[in-house]
This record gives sequence, structure tokens and C-alpha cells, in this order.
Amino acid sequence: MKNRLFPLFLAVTLVLGALFLLPVFLVVKGGFWDDGGFTLRHVASVFRNPVYAEGLANSFCVATGTTAACIAVALPLAVISHKYDFAGKTLFSALVLVPMILPPFVGAIGMQQILGRCGVLNSLLSIDVDWLGRARYFGVVAIQALALYPIVYLNAAAALANIDPAMEEAAANMGCPGWRRFFRITLPLIVPGLFAGCTIVFIWSFTELGAPLMLGYTRCASVQVFDALKEIGSSHFPYALVFVVLSVSVALYALGKFAFGGRAFAMQGKAATVANPAPLKGFAAAMALLPFATVTGLALMPHFGVVLTSLSRPGSWYGTVLPQVLTLGNYAEALGHEMTVASIRNSLAFSSVAVVVNLVLGVAVAFLVVRSKIRLAGILDAMAMIPLAVPGLVMAFGYLAISSWLSNLEFVRSSRFWTGLFDVRVNPALFLVVAYAVRRLPYMVRSAAAGLQQTSEAFEEAAWNLGATPARAVRSIVLPLIAANLAAGVLLAFAFSMLEVSDSLMLAQQARFYPITKTIYELYQLLGTGKYVASALGVWAMAFLTVVIAGVSMLLGRKMGALFRV
Repeated sequence: MKNRLFPLFLAVTLVLGALFLLPVFLVVKGGFWDDGGFTLRHVASVFRNPVYAEGLANSFCVATGTTAACIAVALPLAVISHKYDFAGKTLFSALVLVPMILPPFVGAIGMQQILGRCGVLNSLLSIDVDWLGRARYFGVVAIQALALYPIVYLNAAAALANIDPAMEEAAANMGCPGWRRFFRITLPLIVPGLFAGCTIVFIWSFTELGAPLMLGYTRCASVQVFDALKEIGSSHFPYALVFVVLSVSVALYALGKFAFGGRAFAMQGKAATVANPAPLKGFAAAMALLPFATVTGLALMPHFGVVLTSLSRPGSWYGTVLPQVLTLGNYAEALGHEMTVASIRNSLAFSSVAVVVNLVLGVAVAFLVVRSKIRLAGILDAMAMIPLAVPGLVMAFGYLAISSWLSNLEFVRSSRFWTGLFDVRVNPALFLVVAYAVRRLPYMVRSAAAGLQQTSEAFEEAAWNLGATPARAVRSIVLPLIAANLAAGVLLAFAFSMLEVSDSLMLAQQARFYPITKTIYELYQLLGTGKYVASALGVWAMAFLTVVIAGVSMLLGRKMGALFRV
């Protein structure tokens, strides 16, 4: 078995190394090497420049605020859902996941319409306060927290479900009060799950590009990296800035892993008994439902803002609580606009190819990790999951660095074919497909691994004993058995590829290759109908992700949280 799978292990390792480690290596190399050799001058200049030092500090503050807000919102909801049963619990437990259907930078459009100087809140209160102008930091934190708290909620809910209720019951029988049981028993047991979700939220918000761009919060590292793209071929400074962003992300993750990851308590993978939530009725049930309703209402604010903006006639929603004139014309223009039609076609093409790559690599990695006895398979698993911990901003910049390096090779410059393939300024298709595939590979690996862990090896071994090759055994036996898990991974990978922000904004540099998210950003910058058409595209994105996440939730249930763990 081990010898049969070693060539596959070697091939997959080389592919992942080329797709993931090479762009990271080029970023590091660009930050430390110039014509004179190794130097620390470029990295040091990032900290010496007060503007960029402020940007890093602001990004750290945004990530800290977002993560803290997500914990404050998600943890109480997960605990209430775990401990109590009440009318409306099933509905609102599903509704708290709604924010996942709207990318944060699209939600920023709706938030501006609500909190802008001539927005809904000022019109409702008859005041004149520039909420977002005075507090852009809090606007960015609010947008990101309202979009990302479901990741913490899913991980917390899954961790709570794995706690053996006998442990809490034993503490209760010994007279330990409820609040003390939570802090002494429950919380320490779910720290690994909480850490898994918070890590993703922190790194995601630390390098989030779309929301700060849309809200005009330019003094943060992600926007500064985006603005430095024009210098990528002539200066080492952008590389140094991206390396610092990468280093901060990895260092904070490692620090958190060291501080919290080792605090997991030995217990079974699953609870020995099933927890029985206490039934609530009347006033108690209403009080348990209130936090869910409040969070859902706040989280849906940006969605309502985007929907109403998409239905507004241009210029009819200014200084009023609601739009004065409603129209479906924005949807017609969104579907008929030359830029939007091309962007939908591009996103469908790029995401479809990326999912195929994802499926092949994801199944191969999961099979090697779960089924093989190769000692280094754990390294392969870590390599496949690292894209969750490495910012998309860094990966996108790394692919730009690869393109810049390849474009300077003589055989590429002398051939129109190779230039069109490797020069992102001419055609970014190859790099967008690779970026989408690598960024969403963890979803496929986790989905396939979960299916393989639930499937007995006896079927495959029987096929091998009858003379089937490993490839045929996987194709004929394994894949049909884990089809539901693969479907969940495919749906998530496809949906999030369609609405990928950092890679799309940075890699697509010509209008004819714009994916949907780049088109939404560009349309929003246009005067006149741009904001309304962009909102209509955002509503399409919401509807698309709603269907996908509902399907994945049905296929995986509580195991969906495992897709968002490093």
C-alpha cells in the first residue's frame, strides 16, 4: 500500500510546492534580495516609513477588534443553542449563518447607504453626523465582524457538541454553579475549536482588502499593498511590505497556537452521551431567542441596504429613510451591461476550471493523509491547509511576482503564446484559476477526508485483492461512497471562487478579464448608475451563495465547521 501510493505522494507534493510555496518564496526573495545580494534594508524601510508602520498597526487593530467582536457575538449564541431548546431555535440557528452569503466588501455598499451622511440613520433621527467619516475603523470592524462571526459560531457549536455532558453533570452534582462550570469546564474544552475559528477570522480581517477599499479606510496594510502593485516590477519595497504582512500573520497564528493550541484537554473525539438541551417556554424562551433575533437583525442590515440600493432608481434614495422610487431596471442593466455579462462568464469559466483542479488535488491529498501509511503524509496535509492561514493578499501578490519573473524570461518575451499565458497584464486567466484552486483547496481536502474517515477500508482492500489498481479502486469504490462530501466541497469551492475578492482585485488588470467581484468594485467607482448596478450584482451573489450554503449545510450539518479550521 505504502509503496503503491508513494509516487502519488511525490507528485502531489511537487504540485503543491509549485502552486503554493513558489509564490511565497518569491515574495520573501523580493523582500530580502536585490542586485547587491541579501539585504535587510527593504524590510527595515517598511517600519521606518511612518505611513506604512501606521498601516500595519491599523490592520492589527482591525483584526483584533473584528475577532473580539466575533467572539462576543458567536460564543453566547453557540452556548444558548447548545444548552436550551425553544421555539424558533432551528430557524434562527440557520439565520445566524446568513451573513456568509454576502462578501464584506459588497456589504460595505449597503452599510454606506445606512450610515452615510445622507443615509437611513441620519434621516431617521433627523441629525447630521458623518458616522463613517469619523469612525471608519469601527465601520470596517462592524462590516467584517457581521460577515465573519458565523465561522466562529460554527466552530464553537461543533466543539460544544463534542463535549461529554457527563463532565458538566458531575460538576453540577458537586454544587458548581452554572457560570463557574462554564469557565472551569466548558470553555477550556472548547478552546481548540474557538482558536480554530478565531485564527481564520483574525488573518482574514487582518488582510481584508475589499471592505477598507469600499469604506475609504486607506491607512491599512492591505490597501497599501494594493496601491503598491504598480511598483512591483521596478521596486523591492512592495515585496518587503507583503513579506511583513505575511510574517505578522504567521507569527500571530504561531503565537496563538502556542498559547492556546496546547491547552486542549484529553477527551474522546465524540461525546459518550448525547446532550439533552433544557426545554424553555414562555418568557424564558423569548429571552433565549432575543440574542438570535438581535444579531440576525444587525447582520442583515448591510443585506437590506444592498437590496434596497439595487431596487432604487438612481438619485431617488438620498436623505430619506427609504427609496422614493423603486425599479427593476438596475437588474436588467446588470444582466445586460457589457462589463457585467463578461464578468459573469469569466467567473464561471475561472471557477469551473479551478474546481476541477481542486477536486483532483483535494481527493489525492485526503486519500494520502487518511489511507496511506507514509510518514510524511501529515506534512502534505499541513501544506494543503496552510492557504487558510496565509492571507489571500499575499498569495495574489506572490502570483504577480511569478508572472513578473516569467515575463522577463527570453523565451516568454519572444513568443506571443507564452506571453499571453504567463504575463498577467496580458491574460490573467492562468493565475486566477491557480489562485482560486489553491485558496479553496482546504475545503475540498477537509470534505474528502471527512468522507474517507467514515468509509471502511475493507471495500478498497477487497478490490485490490481482486486485482484492481489503486486508481480504479478509488474511482469505482471510494468516490461513489464519499460523493456527498465531495459535493459539499465542490459547492463551497465553486461559490467562494466565484466571489473571491483579493485575487480578483489584484490579478485581473484588464476589463475583458474582470471577474464578478472586480466588476462590482469598478462599477461602484463610476458616477451615475454604477453603485446601483453594482448592488444588483451583489444581490445576485447573495442569492447564489444562499443556495450553495444551504446545500452544503444539508450535506454536512454540524461538520461544516470543520471546513474553516487550520
